[in-house]
Amino acid sequence: MNPPHKSMTIQAAYQKWSATYDRDPNRTRDLDAEVVRQLLGEQKLGTVLEMGCGTGKNTAFLARHSELVAAVDFSPAMMQQALSKIAAGRVVFLQADIAAPWPFRSRCADLVTFSLVLEHLEALEVAFGEAFRVLKPQGRLLVSELHPFRQYLGVQARFGDGEKQVKIPAFVHHLSDYLHAGRACGFQLEDLQEWWHPTDTQGPPRLLTLQWRR
Repeated sequence: MNPPHKSMTIQAAYQKWSATYDRDPNRTRDLDAEVVRQLLGEQKLGTVLEMGCGTGKNTAFLARHSELVAAVDFSPAMMQQALSKIAAGRVVFLQADIAAPWPFRSRCADLVTFSLVLEHLEALEVAFGEAFRVLKPQGRLLVSELHPFRQYLGVQARFGDGEKQVKIPAFVHHLSDYLHAGRACGFQLEDLQEWWHPTDTQGPPRLLTLQWRR
């Protein structure tokens, strides 16, 4: 029998989940961390805007290869977890909603990253448009998100809260939605890949990544 489900807003859910997010078994989270490192490698990244930094699973890696990282999330509790394990210096943490206009000047960044965050936006256009605005010419956008094929099967972010499962509100974005949003804002697609966790012996890809150039 499946456990009962509990409803929360996106922000309230991540506030609650923050205490156990890093400890809970989560193959999607773990695969995202591996994929981001594989795609970016040892490149010098310049100024990075990490939109949706969460508990900092990618923040320390980005900081090691950049001059400055602005790590953004709208959950103070998730950012507090990141702050507790990432030394200051090259990282600046900022609470903001990526679905609203971003608090950054135009053409200030070399790289923008979205990791496991766009499923919580009803529309992609504002986020892609803001990414294009803040990137320098030839700047890059890296998108790493739950594959829509998984969403078609009912998969979405969730966590245990006592005897109940909390499903975090999510929206399905088809592959065509990502392609249209990026191209409509002026991006050029450079790479598209699908990823499975090593334990995924069957079924659809777990992650979709797209790399864009401004």
